[in-house]
Amino acid sequence: MSESAPNSGLGYQWRLIALLSVNFGFVLFDRNALSFLMPFVQPELRLNATQVGILAGSLSLTWALAAFGMGVLADRFGGRKRLLVLCSLVFALCSFASGMVSSFAAMLTTRMLMGVAEGGIMPLSQTLIAAQVDRRHRGLAMGIAQGLGSSLMGSFVAPVVLVAFATAFGWRPAFFLAGAPGLVTALLMAAVIHEVQPDAPIAAGASEPRGSLREALRDGNVARCAVLSIVFVGYLVTCWAFMPLYLTQVRHYDPQTMGWLMGVLGIAATLFSFAIPGLSDRIGRRPVMIVVPLLALILPLGALYLPGPLWLLAAMFFVGWTFTGIMPLFMATVPSESVDPRCIGSALGVCMGGSEILGGTLSPLIAGYAADRVGLQAPLWGLIGLALVGGIAALGLRETAPHVLAPPRVVAGRIDAS
Repeated sequence: MSESAPNSGLGYQWRLIALLSVNFGFVLFDRNALSFLMPFVQPELRLNATQVGILAGSLSLTWALAAFGMGVLADRFGGRKRLLVLCSLVFALCSFASGMVSSFAAMLTTRMLMGVAEGGIMPLSQTLIAAQVDRRHRGLAMGIAQGLGSSLMGSFVAPVVLVAFATAFGWRPAFFLAGAPGLVTALLMAAVIHEVQPDAPIAAGASEPRGSLREALRDGNVARCAVLSIVFVGYLVTCWAFMPLYLTQVRHYDPQTMGWLMGVLGIAATLFSFAIPGLSDRIGRRPVMIVVPLLALILPLGALYLPGPLWLLAAMFFVGWTFTGIMPLFMATVPSESVDPRCIGSALGVCMGGSEILGGTLSPLIAGYAADRVGLQAPLWGLIGLALVGGIAALGLRETAPHVLAPPRVVAGRIDAS
């Protein structure tokens, strides 16, 4: 059973991938906006540190719930394009609302609503790619959609543009700037993207249809990918939160040097977002997903023990951040290739939603608790443990790459990925 869309030729496929990548880039641009604008927002709204943490955690929580719930909703009722456009419109409106709040409670409400809208965007985007993009290039396509735009917009453009804009015009107009692109991409997606419907409906009255959530959860690949998602989202968020503190307070680098080292991670994420998934299309998902988690050991070990030179530490940061290239694989590609097409959204929701709740929310809390009692080296040892768990979890994966399992059939000049 497969899903298909009319007129999904190569040109349309690349337009789809590019548009979804740009849209998710603006999602991350918008999601990170409050963090970059917090030095402007905090004094005006009189926020304490606990409230700042609540604002970040609440968005992660609703993002996670939406990532799971939206995938299930799309599997049950269809209309993935319509849901994607609606989510994009809502996150843009929530960004506008963030620029108009006057209290902590109002900001909390808008950020939680924003998480609901933004959390469903990537699961919906990846299900459209799974249904409409040539399966031989599915890994590359999903990597570009999830990693390329988000790395460029979230890691590079957002801090530079938003801070400069807020300095010149204030933080409230900066939120309007963050939300406006979402309206544009929503309109473009409504005009460009084809809706996808199942080839055949699920039989009425079946006690457990093939496309059920229970079936997705029973699949070993989905379970292992969920573990990998939790582990590496935890690694990602913990590194972002504590590595700058470790580099400045323990390694005694000046803030500019610390910023440059952290910027290396953004460069790495941009390159690996398409290089690693593209490699998996050729040599298989499993070997890539076993080796790359072990490379993540290099980053914390370098920060802990490498005395210098600085360029070598930067190189270790670059290589250690390779794991960002497999994030689209365990969050989208492998789950989508492992289950019935009618429960792809549910499978992706499990992987993306669980990662935000258990990895994105709990990991930094645990790391912070350990840092208060042991020191700032504790979170880095946590990164080492997470990388090892990820490598072990990947050992049990079964191969799903179509190019490795069987060559695709060419039918009437197009690839039949069914």
